[in-house]
Amino acid sequence: MGRTYDDLVREAATVPVDGWDFSWLDGRATEERPSWGYARLLGERMARASAALDIQTGGGEILAGLPALPPVTVATESWPPNLRLAASRLRPRGAWVVADDEEPRLPFADAAFDLVTSRHPVATWWAEIARVLRPGGSYFSQQVGPGSVYELSEHFLGPHDAGHRDPARARAAAQAAGLEVVDLRSERLRMEFGDIGAVIYFLRKVIWIVPGFSVERFSGKLRALHERIEAEGPFVAHSARFLIEARKPDGRAA
Repeated sequence: MGRTYDDLVREAATVPVDGWDFSWLDGRATEERPSWGYARLLGERMARASAALDIQTGGGEILAGLPALPPVTVATESWPPNLRLAASRLRPRGAWVVADDEEPRLPFADAAFDLVTSRHPVATWWAEIARVLRPGGSYFSQQVGPGSVYELSEHFLGPHDAGHRDPARARAAAQAAGLEVVDLRSERLRMEFGDIGAVIYFLRKVIWIVPGFSVERFSGKLRALHERIEAEGPFVAHSARFLIEARKPDGRAA
């Protein structure tokens, strides 16, 4: 016999959600991965860089998993629990971890880096990225696309604006900052939530899907979704991702 609704809620509402590791969901939820393989592509670029900056690094999971880091590697993060995790993972690799607010200005000199990266940034500060990039340097990022996991947010919030996270807008903003977009691709990817505990954990961790989420506030919606999953099987949603790479012109003639 499966666990009760109350058991699932109690467990998921108390488990720590620090960092950007989703292994707690193994066997309870699934998400397709983008075909381009961000970590592999990031590793290739890091291996060629001499000075790199990773913005909003989370718990440092992605950088810590790369085969090699540049001689100068800096990561920024704003949330204190993630800062501690990132420092524990990245300092042994020789990287610096800097506490920084989630708004510009970046605390670095002009033209300090030949590679700037970010996975799923809350916002992209294009003018600041262009400022800290060296001529010929690149920004490389995987981002959340429009209407990501909309089916889940719609269940809790009803029909609503799918948001502004759009690849075309990202291209225009990069170009407005003086960068040349050399790669831009997007995909929608299937997600499945196998029990209500997986839903609660996901919404506690990915806080922008249902802003202001709490078990108490959405108890009725959670109970209804639990009964739906019990009757029909996993709840299906779709995440949206896009990859963007933009280069700062080096000023030399073609």
